Amino acid sequence: MNVSDKYRENWESYWQQTADGRGEAIWDADPSLTAVPHSELLLPYAESDRTIVDLGCGNGTQTRYLATRFARAVGVDLSHSAVEHARRAANGDPVEFQQLDLTDTDAVRALHQRLGDANVYMRAVIHQSEPQARPAVAAAVAEIIGARGRAFVVELTSGSRDVLQRAVSEPGGPGPKLQRVFHHGLKPADASDDEIPRLLGEAGLTVLADGETVLPQTECLSDGTRIDLPARWFVLAGA
Repeated sequence: MNVSDKYRENWESYWQQTADGRGEAIWDADPSLTAVPHSELLLPYAESDRTIVDLGCGNGTQTRYLATRFARAVGVDLSHSAVEHARRAANGDPVEFQQLDLTDTDAVRALHQRLGDANVYMRAVIHQSEPQARPAVAAAVAEIIGARGRAFVVELTSGSRDVLQRAVSEPGGPGPKLQRVFHHGLKPADASDDEIPRLLGEAGLTVLADGETVLPQTECLSDGTRIDLPARWFVLAGA
């Protein structure tokens, strides 16, 4: 089942109205806080001479770092505007970006056929996907890694809602970056804590390792505390 037109339009409008430059999106944290530690968790289980595919790559900040740790990095995103951001930011770096709907089974299969079994990096995609699309997103991870690739998936937990509620409830309201998320109809931390592992299991994925973490954001609360959203990570293998 493909994503709805409304969901696609929300993401397209968000990235169309996002300026170039690192950190303009609230989740566009420096790789030292995200892809660097995440790679250290994935690499003991994954072959670095395989391609890694960054699912939901946005403007490609994490993808460009992943290209330094794996043989090749490919970033994919639902939004054409996000992909254009990523291509501009790459500025000649050896990394590839393409538009891809993770719920388009044929397109995902074609990517797997082109790349072979690849590693996957997916940061905070399932939790904000439409409920009916989430099984297909998990299935896309399984399709791309095949039998020999490995995946690192990290998703927000219900504790993130408390942090976001605190940000929304501040006297001045949420900061401008978080305001933009809500303005464009995006829904962070929308999945339940038990839904993510269930979907991964139903997609035929095996959990090799998992743990708790936070996903640092690029905006702070009024007292200067950085918004860190509670999350859970999984290293996954295929069937």
